[in-house]
Amino acid sequence: MVLAVVVVIAVLLVCLLGLGAFAVRRRLIQRPGGTFDCSARLSVPESAVEAEGKGWIFGIARYNHDAVEWFRVFSYAPRPRRVLQRSLIEVLSRRTPEGQEELALLSGAVVLHCSHAGEPLELAMSEDALTGFLAWLEAAPPGQRVNVA
Repeated sequence: MVLAVVVVIAVLLVCLLGLGAFAVRRRLIQRPGGTFDCSARLSVPESAVEAEGKGWIFGIARYNHDAVEWFRVFSYAPRPRRVLQRSLIEVLSRRTPEGQEELALLSGAVVLHCSHAGEPLELAMSEDALTGFLAWLEAAPPGQRVNVA
């Protein structure tokens, strides 16, 4: 009986430490400022039928000079999963979530179909975050090619 109680307490402590680590990590990511909630689909399906809302990953994006660093929400990794250089991002189109995507994304999200260094990428963010993201893209230093749909 005592062993069972000790095991249950140990499991609860491990769970609490795991949740605490998520909270601390998110706080450390947001500390410098310039962050926004941004879901991403890193491998874009070729047809809408294949997609059906699959492949979206919740994340946090952070502006860092001439790049946006994208972190997965449910990860312990201290480094960003993707770093998107401003000069290599090309916004191809924007749309509202369709079908199953509405359930996979945060409410009120707008989906951006982008290209980064020639690779397709989709980002989903709120209207306010979208306005800031597009303004950040357009505020590129003189001489950088910027394409905002």
